[in-house]
Amino acid sequence: MAMLCSKTTTSRHLFRSKCLVLLVFMVSCSPPEDPIQCSSNNSTCTITNSYGMFPDRSVCKAATVSYPTSEQELISVVSMATIAKRKMKVATRFSHSIPKLVCPDGEDGLLISTKYLNKILKVDAQAMTITVESGVTLRQIIEEATKAGLALPYTPYWWGLTIGGLMATGAHGSTLYGKGSSVHDYVVELRIVSPGSAEDGYAKVRVLNETYQDLHAAKVSLGVLGVISQVTLKLQPLFKRSITYLMKNDSDLGDEAVSFGRQHEFADINWYPSQRKAIYRIDDRVSSNTSGNGLYDYIPFRSTLTPQLAIVRTAEEIQESTNDADGKCIGARLVTSTLVSNAFGLTNNGILFLGYPVIGFQNRLQSSGTCLDSLQDTSITACPWDCRIKGEFFHQTTFSIGLSVVKNFIEDVQKLVALEPESSCGLELYNGILMRYVTASSAYLGKQEDAIDFDITYYRSKDPMNPRLYEDILEEIEQMAVFKYGGLPHWGKNRNLVFDGVIKKYKNAEKFLQVKERYDSLGLFSSEWTDQVLGLKGRVNIVNDGCALEGLCICSQDSHCAPAKGYLCRPGKIYTDARVCVRIIS
Repeated sequence: MAMLCSKTTTSRHLFRSKCLVLLVFMVSCSPPEDPIQCSSNNSTCTITNSYGMFPDRSVCKAATVSYPTSEQELISVVSMATIAKRKMKVATRFSHSIPKLVCPDGEDGLLISTKYLNKILKVDAQAMTITVESGVTLRQIIEEATKAGLALPYTPYWWGLTIGGLMATGAHGSTLYGKGSSVHDYVVELRIVSPGSAEDGYAKVRVLNETYQDLHAAKVSLGVLGVISQVTLKLQPLFKRSITYLMKNDSDLGDEAVSFGRQHEFADINWYPSQRKAIYRIDDRVSSNTSGNGLYDYIPFRSTLTPQLAIVRTAEEIQESTNDADGKCIGARLVTSTLVSNAFGLTNNGILFLGYPVIGFQNRLQSSGTCLDSLQDTSITACPWDCRIKGEFFHQTTFSIGLSVVKNFIEDVQKLVALEPESSCGLELYNGILMRYVTASSAYLGKQEDAIDFDITYYRSKDPMNPRLYEDILEEIEQMAVFKYGGLPHWGKNRNLVFDGVIKKYKNAEKFLQVKERYDSLGLFSSEWTDQVLGLKGRVNIVNDGCALEGLCICSQDSHCAPAKGYLCRPGKIYTDARVCVRIIS
């Protein structure tokens, strides 16, 4: 599959999944470019994310970039920048976060890339731990742990994330078991380099383990505490899993969703509201003696022919411009049936899908992303989101709703879709809504309660002033989730409005800010964006003409929508406190 320019988010929703694309199984493509690009004399640099566009479409600039290859080099970089009182931001190898977490203030800042901090430092089979540098990818961790007969139990489904990046944003898999699905909750020690005093040589290295309260701040830090240099994770003995996908009508989804996560260790649900269907992932550990060598090479994360990606994108642009909801719904059903018939990329033996259950070792089933490790072929094929080609371009709205109220939220969405039955076909083209289970975390900026994370991907226009088909429905779902049901955003995804005032939802926010002040009193690792998100300075909303179309604001007047194109600001249909851009047909 392909993200628009370099997961999500992250994540398995980075895919424009028409069956035309799904049936292509290429083995080579052009890997993503470095998200940092500098002038020939390295005097000016720009940074983007893997989608090629931040939510506000701004271009983030920096004066220079540093690529340390060791902790000692990293210390030197931070020390020199601290002496100069220069703003710094950490950038990862693939830059999968959607918000502007990597953007330094102004154009004089320094980007510190962890691209070459990519070494496995130690695997301790007896202690069942692995110590890695912060630029190591999830895939590397999985592979090295396996060699020692060990496994990280719960991870994101996309392996192109670095440990530093996924920790900073609280990335997770799906479970309500054990310590939960967030990778940061399996961290037992980390080393972090922050600005220091003259006595520290202007860079201070802290070693935090489970006896230090500050670890709760550093585990999900948004990058504002400094640069994580090393991480030690607690592992488990390698085990096997058994996976079966079961499709059901979504009429009782509200009740089923609350209990399903307690019944199966790796449970998740794919929901297709317009089709009135839900696909339940029945996924549990089994004895390592159980026969099976299954593999999960998730179809949306495979490389794809770029001409086909262009055809798919063009088709959706035409559907949007002609208000062709029927065309989207036909395509959505085709996408779903194709994914289901191909078991989403599961095979029983690494080659063929022969039927359920698919049984295999954890390292072969937990995460994938084969489009990243392929050969250069001048972009004949690519990850579908690669910004160098005409491919996928989308918004992602991702939030977690507490289990205590999630049934009511699901039923509200069902009522809304019942009023406009074709309204969610557009997101079903991106494989519907992924529902993953998350647990309350000890991290100050982690999940506050056991919840379900809803991951929604949908069309984004290249023109920020172009409204989407059924613009109002997804806006109402977004506002209903965040404001009516108190949803928490995924830190590495989402549009601006979801982050407005969010820090008030974290009971230990003040403790986090106290740690931030001690680690970086000058705010050298902070930016206007992170200050806004943390409630320190201004608001994240950007109010101007058309701002609601991009999720930069909640409309309060018609000009925030697209009045010239018939989209006006109106109350929501079910959640009447919502203010959404509705297409008024005169």
